[in-house]
Formats: sequence, structure tokens, C-alpha cells
Amino acid sequence: MWRSCLRLRDAGRRLLNQPRGALTASVGPGPNPLSPARAYAPPTGGFEINLDHRKLKTPQAKLFTVPSEALAIAVATEWDSQQDTIKFYTMHLTTLCNTSLDNPTQRNKDQLIQAAVKFLDTDTICYRVDEPATLVELQRNEWDPIIEWAEERYDVEIGSSTSIMGPSIPARTREVLTSHLASYNMWALQGIEFVVTQLKSMVLTLGLIDRRLTVEQAVLLSRLEEEYQIQKWGNIEWAHDYELRELRARTAAGTLFVHLCSESATVKHKLLQQ
Repeated sequence: MWRSCLRLRDAGRRLLNQPRGALTASVGPGPNPLSPARAYAPPTGGFEINLDHRKLKTPQAKLFTVPSEALAIAVATEWDSQQDTIKFYTMHLTTLCNTSLDNPTQRNKDQLIQAAVKFLDTDTICYRVDEPATLVELQRNEWDPIIEWAEERYDVEIGSSTSIMGPSIPARTREVLTSHLASYNMWALQGIEFVVTQLKSMVLTLGLIDRRLTVEQAVLLSRLEEEYQIQKWGNIEWAHDYELRELRARTAAGTLFVHLCSESATVKHKLLQQ
């Protein structure tokens, strides 16, 4: 089975001193394979997923087709990794594709964009504590550079606040980020909103999608206060580690989904000999 992955660039910063018979699937082109296009171009046609020679369908019985061969291979790999029991809750790429195809909430592009931008009002890294001093310093050292990067990258003002009301986000900032998100197609926007929901942060999601952050960094930054408390008071056996791995998996899948839906990608086939 072919494997496909996307390596995100490492910004080179260490956070909080944290250590760092199967079901077979095949990919077949649909009737209109996606031709090379500029980034963020709306997908046309697509690739089908075949499981044991049967076409995969969505929950609403639509033909399961995706806009790129790389995404099709990633989804097929996800299915191929399932063993005796199919665990749908581990198949994040498949779920995102189903959501994009079925659109169960019937939202349009503007609604998807507004749902993502709305997280600026409660963005995790914009809310600061005023004590203890060690956590105040940690938030400043870890979160401020990401906010400063976003402000420079998009020429906007974001800021932070210790008020329960959070920072006052200027209208222009919303307009600029709304315009930026509008450059993505509907599939990519589904992935962006998914990542924003996982991280509870629009700013961290932008850093992740723009490759300013790795998945591991973005996740730890989104859990900064929790990781601080764990280091101070200790870890609850297995619970925190499981939650961290789950969040990493969902965030990584959403990020990969965005890139595979918004960039032209080609897959190089070669014969693998055992």
C-alpha cells in the first residue's frame, strides 16, 4: 500500500522542555481527474476510493471522490490501517472528506469562513493570566512571538489581554483574515475550521497552515497552561498522554487535509520490491 505524508517545517523551538489480514484499499481515478492548478483553486472532478473492488460511499450514499490523488492515497492508507474492527473515530481524513462531500450542516463558504474567524474572539493565545509570575512569563515568551508573527505576516493588529473579555480585535483584522480565508476552496476551509476547533485558536491555526509551527508546537502552545500545571503538579496516569496524542492526531490530519486540498500535488509511483 502506498503511503503519503506531509512534513511540516520545524521552527526549531522547544516548548516546555517536553520530550519528543488487514483491510485492503486501492485508489482509482474518477471520471474527471484533477488537472494541475494554482493553489486554492476549487477542485473539479476527483479520485474515487475502492475498497476490495467496491466504491466507497459517504454516509449520505454519495460517491466518495476527493480532489487530489495524494488525498485519495492518504484516505486509502487510513482504511488500510484498520484491522478486524473498523474504528471510524480514528479516521479523521475520511471524516473530513465525508463532511466536505455531504455538507450535513448545509453551510456555504462565507459561513465556514465566519465560523473560523469567530474564534478570534476567544483565541487561546490571546487570553493571559496575571499570576503566577512564572506562567505569565511562559505565556509571554511562547505566545507573543506567534502573535507578532501573525501581525507582521498579515499586516494586522491582534494583541492580548488579561481581561475576561479578551482583547478587542479591530474590524480591519477580521476583514483581512476573512479575505485571506476566502482564497481557499470549500474543502480546505472544512479542514481549517476543524483545526481551529481543535486548537481553539485562529492564530495558531494560521501559523500551522503557513508552516510557521509544527503540529507538535501548535498543540503544546494550545495546551500551554495545562502543560505548565502538569510539570508543576505531575501527570495523571495515562489520561493526559492519551488526550495529547489524540489532539496531535486530529490536528495533524486536519493540517494535512488542508494542504492536500489546496495545493497541486503529484504522486510518484515506483515499484517496491520486498
